[in-house]
Amino acid sequence: MSNCAIVGINWGDEGKGRMVDLLTEQFDVVVRYQGGGNAGHTVINEKGKFALHLLPSGIFREGVVNVLGNGVALDCESLWKEMEDIRGKGVPITPENLKVSERASLLLPWHRELDSLEEARLADKKYGSTKQGIAPFYSDKFQKKTVMAGELRYPEKFKAHLADILEWKNLILRRVYGAEGYTMEQMEAWVSAWGEKLCPYLCDTGKFFREAVAQNRRILFEAQLGSLRDLDYGIYPYTTSSNPVAAYAPVGAGLPSMKIDKVIGVVKAYSTCVGEGPFTCEWFGEDAERLRKEGNEYGAKTGRPRRVGPIDLVATRYGIQVQGATAIALTKLDVLSYLERIPVCTRYRLNGVETDDFPFPALLPDAEPVTEYLDGWHCDISGVRKWQELPSAARAYVEYLEERLECPIPYVSVGPERDAIILR
Repeated sequence: MSNCAIVGINWGDEGKGRMVDLLTEQFDVVVRYQGGGNAGHTVINEKGKFALHLLPSGIFREGVVNVLGNGVALDCESLWKEMEDIRGKGVPITPENLKVSERASLLLPWHRELDSLEEARLADKKYGSTKQGIAPFYSDKFQKKTVMAGELRYPEKFKAHLADILEWKNLILRRVYGAEGYTMEQMEAWVSAWGEKLCPYLCDTGKFFREAVAQNRRILFEAQLGSLRDLDYGIYPYTTSSNPVAAYAPVGAGLPSMKIDKVIGVVKAYSTCVGEGPFTCEWFGEDAERLRKEGNEYGAKTGRPRRVGPIDLVATRYGIQVQGATAIALTKLDVLSYLERIPVCTRYRLNGVETDDFPFPALLPDAEPVTEYLDGWHCDISGVRKWQELPSAARAYVEYLEERLECPIPYVSVGPERDAIILR
């Protein structure tokens, strides 16, 4: 397999981490190209169960180089704590298998504070932020009010740049939100405690990727969240503040000229959503609680109960188009085994008219699901590893989705473990 991006097709939490962990044996490099510690990729393998927030999911594969690209919101404190936690479980992390772009900007303590302050100000109109500082970070980056990780190598220049930004940031914290603000001493202590530790891991990822391409090394791009959370193409304003689309991967990784040959879009066998915003297929009450329990649908980062419902073909087709997906990995098919009939949202009804098109975000709250039902299979399929051994109703469900989504589904996951996969 040549260069490939693994991306989310829906609202995030589709199971990208388990797919990256599975497929990394076919790649030499795994790179995270956007987002920060605001989402979790859950990985279960022979080393244990892990919830990764910043580290690429290839960190468990010996010989794989993992990269945090320039598009990542680099929270040094969270990253270092995550590295220490993973190391404590017997996974080696060194500058040889983890490289951090010197052009990645630092997510600083005030970004997390501003995130919480703004969500509190919004009250019942909040966006559902994880309060990890992501929106304030990217806002500052576009305003050219961040420091890049590579500046840590030049302490005096770094301090002067940080002091300029601190003066501006304190004006906002104190005069807009009535907060206390920060001192330069506090910020220097934070940098000393967390930032300086990462210096051995910093590198010019552009140079690294140019050499990797010249050596025909296979590169896997790992996205965070999904199409519907993309800043430009998602359910704005209930989105993340970066671009999880595959088209952004080479830019956020460090070498815009890199080519992506394949895009594997990850789709859950039903719909889930964490956070606020329109969610057309949402279930409530006992039906929702049962599906949530069967699928263990609680956020890897926040622990929040996920909103759940049947698979949404309208939103999924849109996500496939946005990502340019060439194949689909369908995850958590086993969770649906308890259902007598499997519901599928095939179309939306908008102002009395049925449509296959995903609406403009402002119209989404008015959309209603049009639902069809397929036969259930009423048995545990978590131990199945061959396509022909699946119950006929389960195969029919996958084939139905494949036909309606107009995209091949070569991967079918029936459990969270690395080997709980059916390759068609």
